[in-house]
Order: sequence, then structure tokens, then C-alpha cells
Amino acid sequence: MTVVPYKEQRATKKEQVAEMFNNISANYDFLNHFLSLGIDILWRKKAVKLLRKDNPNYILDIATGTGDFAIEALALNPEKVIGVDISEGMLQVGREKMKRKKLDHVIDLQLGDSEKLLFDNNKFDAVIVSFGVRNFENLEKGLADMYRVLKPGGKTVIVEFSRPSKFPFKNIYNFYFKSILPKIGKVVSKDQAAYTYLPESVQAFPDGNDFLRVLEKAGFNNTQCKPLTFGISSIYTGEK
Repeated sequence: MTVVPYKEQRATKKEQVAEMFNNISANYDFLNHFLSLGIDILWRKKAVKLLRKDNPNYILDIATGTGDFAIEALALNPEKVIGVDISEGMLQVGREKMKRKKLDHVIDLQLGDSEKLLFDNNKFDAVIVSFGVRNFENLEKGLADMYRVLKPGGKTVIVEFSRPSKFPFKNIYNFYFKSILPKIGKVVSKDQAAYTYLPESVQAFPDGNDFLRVLEKAGFNNTQCKPLTFGISSIYTGEK
């Protein structure tokens, strides 16, 4: 069953996800860092380090949101980072952030669909995603298009939530994710569905080895999964 934010609507998952992120865009950065206690920043830094030896010059950040992962990727000294997202609200916040930080000359944020990327084949040295692939309407199609725009020899690095499996952290995590996080998210973002959808989408996502198999089906090889922070999140890598 497809997990969607607004169960009473008949809109597609893609349309609902775009609406959800438009609704929470003003408070997204604060909530993201607050609810993860800032650990999400460390996760992105670790993910970027996995690309250091590849020296990517041209990077695509999919589901870029407000551009945090794109900014982190600048540690690799690329010539250009292009971020795409289906939420114009998130992109507007991101563009203001880039102007404020004087990064708009190197980071270009564009409205775009991860499953229908408007780029030529074999264009990017690296394709990165943080906390976005579980929002794809068609996961296999989105990964296949990522593979298409990646240059031969290029690498994808994906950060995504996963499900801890060891006691007692599994129990603590489940309680926080299902009982505490939605209440805080509702109060701050004024959108109850957004932070109910988050744990539901994580629960439905094929994490760990299951996701590696989906990556391989899309064409990626040398795939790896690196669990982070007791398995709350994972970094996945694959090459073309």
C-alpha cells in the first residue's frame, strides 16, 4: 500500500508530498535539526566524505528541499551543484538561503521531478539524495532516472531513515518517532499529517539490504549500506 500524507485526498503521492512540503517549508529547517537533535547535519557530512576521493565536479542533489545537502557538498569543491525538488515552497526558502550565504553562483535550485529528470544522459559526476527517496512515488523509476543521468564511473550517495533492530534502542526510537515527533511537528508546522507521514513512510521503506537490491535492479553496482547512529539512518552508495 502506498503511504501518503493526506489520506482523505485522492491526489497522487507526488502531488500530496509536494503540498506537504509547501505547507511546512517555512519551519522545515528548524524542525529538521531540532527533531534530530542536529544529528542530521553530521549524517550529511559523513555522506559527503564518501565522495571525496571521487572529486565530483558536477553534482545533482535530488529532493534538495532547502538545499542543506547541496551546501554540504561544497566541501568537495565542485564547479556546480544543481538541486531539484517538487516543492516550490521549499525551493523558495532554499534560494533565499543561497543568496544569504552568497552561494547562488555555485548552487542552482530548480523545480523538478525525480522520476522525470530534465537532464541529458551521463551528465553528472555524482548524484546525491538525503531523506528523499522514500518520498518517491515510484522508487524504482526514480532510481533508474538517477542512474541514467549519472556518468559512467559516477557514484550515488543516498542518506535515508531506517529502522533500528536492537533492543532497547528500537523501542526508544519507535516511541519517539510515533508518539513524540508527530506532536512536536504538529505544534510547530501546523500540519499534523506531515509528521505522522514521516514515521509511516519510514516504516514502509525497504531499508538495508532490501534497498540495496532495489538499487542493483536500477543498474547500480558496488552497492553498500552504512548504518548510522544505532540504525536510525543509513548511507547507501552505488556506482554506474
